[in-house]
Amino acid sequence: MSTQTDVVIDLRNRVKVPIISPATSPLLSVQENPFFIRGALPSSSQTKAIAEIVKTYEWREVVVIYEDSPIGTGILPHLTDALLEINTLVSYRSVISPSANDDQILKELYNLNIMQTRVFVVHLLPHLASRLFLKAKEAGMMSGGYAWIITEVLPSLLDSVDHSVIESSMQGVLGIKPYIPRSNEPSNFTKRWRKRFRQEYPDMDPVELNVFGLWAYDSITALAKAVAQARTTANPKFKKADTRENLTELDAIGTSALGSLLLDSMQNTTLKRGLSGEFRIIDGELQPSPYEIVNIIGKGERIIGFCKEKDGISCKKMSGKTAVKCNNKQLASTFWPGESTIAPRGWEIPTSGKKLRVGVPVKGRLGQFIKVEIDSKTQAVTATGFIPDIFKEVLQSLPYAVPFEFIPFSITHGKISQDYDDLVEKISSKEREFRFRFS
Repeated sequence: MSTQTDVVIDLRNRVKVPIISPATSPLLSVQENPFFIRGALPSSSQTKAIAEIVKTYEWREVVVIYEDSPIGTGILPHLTDALLEINTLVSYRSVISPSANDDQILKELYNLNIMQTRVFVVHLLPHLASRLFLKAKEAGMMSGGYAWIITEVLPSLLDSVDHSVIESSMQGVLGIKPYIPRSNEPSNFTKRWRKRFRQEYPDMDPVELNVFGLWAYDSITALAKAVAQARTTANPKFKKADTRENLTELDAIGTSALGSLLLDSMQNTTLKRGLSGEFRIIDGELQPSPYEIVNIIGKGERIIGFCKEKDGISCKKMSGKTAVKCNNKQLASTFWPGESTIAPRGWEIPTSGKKLRVGVPVKGRLGQFIKVEIDSKTQAVTATGFIPDIFKEVLQSLPYAVPFEFIPFSITHGKISQDYDDLVEKISSKEREFRFRFS
């Protein structure tokens, strides 16, 4: 949609007629394109809601999986900034080409699986996202301990995803979507839409009306309102174009005398009771609305909370009434991948990478605090006692994995006393036996 909008914007700039578009890419700037009016929320507006979910579960690192297109790349700087504000890092960015085959997707998932981060934010269009989750299931990444968050484009278009994919490979996924107030207007309109669709396309599977359809309807309503206002003060005529030879067809198009007046009306307009709720455009941008936080269960989704720009996550809708029963006063009980009801901690010890080397004394005067044993066959080192227990508890409390291994060393009490620098050097060079004495 954003690519087509680029072309149309150029045409509208020439004829001086405003264009209202559902383009969501933040790379399309209202400030840089004066005749462009955004009739949908830019993808950057959802980043605070995603960050609030991450904050709720105290995850400190996430992996972002995004599409290699303007739709995918546009959100990255905004999402990174939103996560940095809550002291969470994007540990890795995984880019998926729309033309990637299944083997390429699977290979990338295996690369992600050997890292320690287990929280994935997915920003892909439905077709590519469906293939990703099918392969994630195959790679064993839709099991307990994993957390998946999908950006609004997928929950908003969830009806376009094959139900078999949802039931087999997306269970326990979290997502966000714009909040649409429940009222008679959208309900009655949806009924008329379904009836009209069945009449005109009897051989097609039914297509549900989504938030983009509601925004489109409200955009046309706002446009009709603006045209009615502008027609009372100007004649809808085009100024004649330059008639010189060797001009392109675009150069030969005239300019609208009505366009500037229409632009003024459209840049700041409000529908108090649009189908999508309060439809407000200020300075050419549709204003943010609250987001629903949903949990994929069965063939569809269940609302587990809401996120408002100023108030953050809660169980209350805009009316202030409690909408869902929350256990943690923020989100309702959540169904996670692997049929788990326990929130993932967000990381696991990686299957590759360097380990922290921890020196432990084999002999010495610390026997009442630490005991070290070395298996005679495997040479595996185990350390038990007060000091190792405290050390392990500290590592367990960290919000990320710290793989480690114990390196035994001997303590002697002779005349030669070696310092800690010597200890570090010998651990680094993997020498197992040396003389050491506390000074």
